[in-house]
Amino acid sequence: MNSQSRLIRAATLLSALGLFAALLGGCKKEQRPSASEVHATTREFLAAMKAAAPVDVRGELSASDQDPASYDLINVTIRADSGSSSRAILSQLLRAMSGVATRRRLSRDGPLESREGVLYAYRRAGVVTHMVHFREQRESGSREAPPAAQGESARLAIIIDDLGNDRAAADAIFALQCPVTISVLPNHSRSMEIAQEAHRRGYQVMLHLPMESMGNERPEEQELRPGMSAGEVSTLVDNLLQAVPDVAGVNNHQGSQSTADAALMDELMPVLREHSLFYVDSRTTAATVAYDTAQRFGVRSGFRNVPFLDDVAEVGAVRKQLQLALRAARKKGDAIAIGHPHPATLQAMRDLLPEAKSQGVRLVFVSEVVH
Repeated sequence: MNSQSRLIRAATLLSALGLFAALLGGCKKEQRPSASEVHATTREFLAAMKAAAPVDVRGELSASDQDPASYDLINVTIRADSGSSSRAILSQLLRAMSGVATRRRLSRDGPLESREGVLYAYRRAGVVTHMVHFREQRESGSREAPPAAQGESARLAIIIDDLGNDRAAADAIFALQCPVTISVLPNHSRSMEIAQEAHRRGYQVMLHLPMESMGNERPEEQELRPGMSAGEVSTLVDNLLQAVPDVAGVNNHQGSQSTADAALMDELMPVLREHSLFYVDSRTTAATVAYDTAQRFGVRSGFRNVPFLDDVAEVGAVRKQLQLALRAARKKGDAIAIGHPHPATLQAMRDLLPEAKSQGVRLVFVSEVVH
């Protein structure tokens, strides 16, 4: 995945396009709202959504008058079950937000590319004031581990994706001296070397299996694509396992197109079972069927059940996400988090992971929390 946050890229692009349009218009230019006005609008958005549907919403008041490119972030989790439609709930929420946006003279762009769920941007005077993430969480009684019993340590497994080119980043992970699971992209310049050194040091290694995305991410030279036959899937996986040998499991790199394709997942899971590999669904799309398919085929599996650690690759933002992951582990008993080898991510991990034990959370390799 790209080293720069997609969220920041999206906001910057939208702001640039809006300012360009304003310059072309040549008419009177509306003033960018102040940070206090943006925060007030955020509170109105939150209240409107809570009144419209039973969802979990969280706002981050991060817009600043000192930083013209800053904006408030709203995360919305839609909990859908067999009796409710996430699409219908999303429509309700967008209608509720439209009333606020109209009063506040905001326009909406989207849906935009996101690692998971759906992303919308709101803007005024050519700059983004709000980015809103809608994520879906399916309700089913068997998906989450039971909360940790009193006195029993909760477990958090952290996977760091996208290793393969940067040996220094791998060394920084090793220096943490924590049970972090590394997921290595195949056929990159240092893939074999990093995997071998991780094994030597006792770290758990996964194959970061490239899969086709619905977005504009740069594809890998070899990746799993819908329409592949069983033989093609088997040959591809065999080849990639030779490029990253002796892995314990697999998770998807990108893959919003592939993990939503039931036929392709039906071909993949028997191959993983044959190799005695577990599977972790990175959940790059709410439409994924990968985890359910793995369970159906008897493949030990799990899925990322907390937000990505570094959608915003800044130390403060990653610290917040790590705290959310620790809290989720205590609540759910087990949690799987995924991050990337950004300097900000590694610094936040250095800052916070030593505190995990004191917060009642035991850091583990991901193989301990799949089932």
